[in-house]
Amino acid sequence: MILVIFTGSRYADWRLADKGKVLHGFRTQGINSYIQDDNFINQLLNKNIHLLYNAERIRKIFFFGAGASSKDRQDKIVHVFSSFFKNARVKVSHDLDASAIATFGDEKGIVGILGSGSNAAYFTGKKIVDNNYGLGYILADEGSTNWMAQQLLRDFLTDAMPQGFREKLLEKHTIDRKLILERIYNSPNPNIFLTSFADLIFDNKSDPYMAAIIKRGVELFVKTYLVPLADNYPDAVINMTGSVAQNCKDCLLEIAEEYHLNIETIVKEPIQNLTKYYINKN
Repeated sequence: MILVIFTGSRYADWRLADKGKVLHGFRTQGINSYIQDDNFINQLLNKNIHLLYNAERIRKIFFFGAGASSKDRQDKIVHVFSSFFKNARVKVSHDLDASAIATFGDEKGIVGILGSGSNAAYFTGKKIVDNNYGLGYILADEGSTNWMAQQLLRDFLTDAMPQGFREKLLEKHTIDRKLILERIYNSPNPNIFLTSFADLIFDNKSDPYMAAIIKRGVELFVKTYLVPLADNYPDAVINMTGSVAQNCKDCLLEIAEEYHLNIETIVKEPIQNLTKYYINKN
């Protein structure tokens, strides 16, 4: 039995498969090894009946997650998962690796993520070529839901948001200045708070105010991430994953075309293609 996990900061998608078939698929709160500690991950594993019931039967685990880019954070996941899944070999990789495999398989090309966070890299068909793009939701993540939520909250707090949209925001979220500043500066997972505005963003993507923020963010993403990679790898195919890439597809493709870039494939959630890939490999 194999277990495939793809996780962002907001959600984690899990697939248990055996003998070429998916037995169970489910979603939990996301796991970010950069932010969350061993105790949080242990509690999450112990709360799920499918994981508890099949823990000893699982032989291989393929974990792909935001924040799992460095060896120490990968080792953290390996340690916690190996303690819970005692008979399994655990492989931990970054979410860019998942996006690359889900959209390219074993082929090469440029892969981008535009979802709760954002990033991009060149994939050789075997591995991601290192870059300096993955700076997280404070310094980077241009065009992501985290980035867009920051723009919304800034406008809300400085009275720069149109009254009509302010009313839409307050219909879905009970917030004020005190709560926002507390959640951003004093909570352990401010990125989770930021991603909670994703539904508001996508539900109102045609609103002129929201559409302008989306366009600005997507253009920043294209200029910051895709253009430099396309300059370095001019013949490379570009594939994308992520909720923003899918939900704001028309905007992304239009801006990419303005910069003479051709995005070939967009996949919202990599988990299905990832699972097929590893079922075929095992």
